Amino acid sequence: MKRILIRSGKSPFHVASPAEFIHQDLIGTNTGNLIFSDSAHKMLSAPDTEVVSNGIRTNSSPERAAEINEQYDVFVVPLANAFRPTFQASLDRLSTLIEQLTIPVVVFGVGAQAPDDYDTDWLGPMEASVKRFATAVLERSASIGVRGELTADYLNALGFRDLDIIGCPSMFLYGDTFPEIRPAELTADSRIALNLSPNAIPVGDISGIARHAHENYPHLTYYAQNTVDAELLLWGDTSPESGYTDPFPLQLSHPLLQENKVRMPLDPATWIKELGGYDFAYGTRIHGNVAALLAGTPSVVLTHDSRTLELCRYFDIPHRQLAGLPADTDPRDLYESADFSAMLKGHGERFQRIVAFLDRNGLKNTYTHGDGGAAFDARMAELELPASMPVWDGSDDGQLRYRFSRLREQLTAAGEKTREQARKQAKENKELRAKLAGAEKRAAETTAKLDALAKELAATRKALTAVDRRVTGIDKRLLVRLGPALRRRTRKLSGGSSGSSGSDKS
Repeated sequence: MKRILIRSGKSPFHVASPAEFIHQDLIGTNTGNLIFSDSAHKMLSAPDTEVVSNGIRTNSSPERAAEINEQYDVFVVPLANAFRPTFQASLDRLSTLIEQLTIPVVVFGVGAQAPDDYDTDWLGPMEASVKRFATAVLERSASIGVRGELTADYLNALGFRDLDIIGCPSMFLYGDTFPEIRPAELTADSRIALNLSPNAIPVGDISGIARHAHENYPHLTYYAQNTVDAELLLWGDTSPESGYTDPFPLQLSHPLLQENKVRMPLDPATWIKELGGYDFAYGTRIHGNVAALLAGTPSVVLTHDSRTLELCRYFDIPHRQLAGLPADTDPRDLYESADFSAMLKGHGERFQRIVAFLDRNGLKNTYTHGDGGAAFDARMAELELPASMPVWDGSDDGQLRYRFSRLREQLTAAGEKTREQARKQAKENKELRAKLAGAEKRAAETTAKLDALAKELAATRKALTAVDRRVTGIDKRLLVRLGPALRRRTRKLSGGSSGSSGSDKS
């Protein structure tokens, strides 16, 4: 049996509680990661193949690399916008691991992050990391699967040619078929699903867009996706009491949270199922909208960077650029201008491209080599996966034990940290006291030396004064004794000189 190790937050078959999702960060900070990793997992579940999750964190130790080489036949790495500065450290760890592997390494759907004008100049500081990663992968595979034209052009400019544009595996959750998009007639009573990205705030007025939708569609639900959102829903905060408010829905004081109109999806299967009950979905999250489309719900992406725009263009997903979009943009207008025909019509051809990529890299897929994912779906149907998280109202929701235990652990850890800091400070203080005592001793010794030198200097000055006095006395006595003799000598010399002058005149 072929054993495939796949980089993913968790196995699709692992049922985790909300607390476990948060505590271990099984979504890798964004639940959208699970959609494309689960889809890749299903796609690779061909006959005589076992797919095992490696977890989202990379252990690049030699021991782990040796273990992977011994136990697995292929390492598959589904990625999203991995070529971005905030992911550079993670990319380097992946490169370190891959460079130690002797088995094939296949990368799914990696992308470059850039503004929506596709300017990749800002990626210059991480060019060496990207080159290192691409080189390591291509030494162990036939090609790299990239998200779209932007990423292909970016890697081409760095000197890499063995690239296949395959989009994102998430769109192939059902293989070569795609659900029909249900028609809708949007009214004030329609159920609307909204998704927003905090990093889109500088690009457009997403808070205003959310406010407009909330005011005009009573049955609106905001689907959050980040770990920080899950923590807010599980723990709450004190913003209602403090009076702190923010237009973006990330505090309990926000109207959407006050009215319990926020949900945090944990598993793709339940996420997609829930979105099937909505009439329309829209927002800046690419995978939030892909989840809706996989449920047959019409959806429009508000693109704010290259990673969202690149996939929308590749898959012909209806989209509007967020920059310049008015805050009072109505979901009805977005729906009425959306055309899903190209997305549906081109799906089969795009699926053949990803199959060709898998074939090129020696990987079978369940759609053309197996049962089309029937066994996978049947196994998933047997699981009791958690529903999306609501806003915690303070009642016993089954997570109280975790909350109390986690608080106790944090308090214990904080106390131990404080004690450790106190011990460290006490040690530093002891060392400082020892240094101070040594300095004081040296200062005392120096003072004693200075005192001795001062005494020597005073004695020397006294001796010099005495010498000076003796010299002065000697000079005076000498003058007294020599004075008369010098005067006589002077007169004699003067007299001699006069006699000589008279003789010359005669």
